[in-house]
Amino acid sequence: MTFNEVLSQTIAMLQQHGRVSYRALKRQFALDDPFLDDRQYEIITVQQRAAPPLPAPAPAAPCRQALALAEALGMRPLQARCHHGLGTLYATVGQREQARVALTTALAMYRAMEMPFWLPQTEAALAQVAGR
Repeated sequence: MTFNEVLSQTIAMLQQHGRVSYRALKRQFALDDPFLDDRQYEIITVQQRAAPPLPAPAPAAPCRQALALAEALGMRPLQARCHHGLGTLYATVGQREQARVALTTALAMYRAMEMPFWLPQTEAALAQVAGR
């Protein structure tokens, strides 16, 4: 079996199962450790490209909970940081409009509280979301 045939079948396994271990590859194709060691980079690259994208992460829920708690306690600096974190998270998962709203809110809060330390980071993140 050629390496390209192994890769084609590995891609099919990845698409079916979402992930494939070295042990499964060894069993499926009767491969030895030196072969896998020599091809480790190619196999990892194929796995990264063939695996379906992961669903959007759920960390927004804990961030929103922290924001609600900070609001209830009147902790405005923490509220601003929560908005900043949510904006960064939304930008990471491609939710540009939500990212823009959260980062704009954080920026306004930092300015109102005269917290210049966070302004450059937040402005840069907002500019990146806006595509500037």
